Amino acid sequence: MEKRYEEYAYVLDFLPHGKPGVRPSGRAGYRAGALIQCVGEEFFTALEALVKESLILKPGDRVYVGKASREEVTYIIGRVSYEEFTAAAKAELPTVINKIVVEREKWFVNFFNTARAITPRMHALELVPGIGKKYMWQVINERTRKPFESFDDLQKRTELPSPAKLITKRVMEELDGDSKYRLFTRTQ
Repeated sequence: MEKRYEEYAYVLDFLPHGKPGVRPSGRAGYRAGALIQCVGEEFFTALEALVKESLILKPGDRVYVGKASREEVTYIIGRVSYEEFTAAAKAELPTVINKIVVEREKWFVNFFNTARAITPRMHALELVPGIGKKYMWQVINERTRKPFESFDDLQKRTELPSPAKLITKRVMEELDGDSKYRLFTRTQ
């Protein structure tokens, strides 16, 4: 299977002096250089990366983290878990995820158009917070008549409250590690 990487990520926190940690000498200190904590826009991968010298980034900035030459980032340190995020990064995460969901609306609408059962008793739609059996059947029945075209169309035809917010909640659940099934993120 081809390994797929994030191309772009959104900054959650900018740490101009690096991350507090323990130096090889055993004394407390900071990892050298400015770094960012960010989340990828395709798989919601939580990452840390070193930032080019004298560059200042702010939460919500979109940066290239792909394999080609990068303008803002010198080095991807690696994946991090939700627990490793700073308090500021955790506070910024729901806003950034919602922004990504809204910008990738077509992809997420397609999820509602194509989601299938995961087990004989559970449908993928039911994993989205706020969607129980009633809404699940409304979505399934409406999409068989005609595929959904947008979040607005989905909301009007099924009375589902704010699909983008519901997906954001689901992504947050997957990132903080409480989910057995992953719909939108990959394991850390």
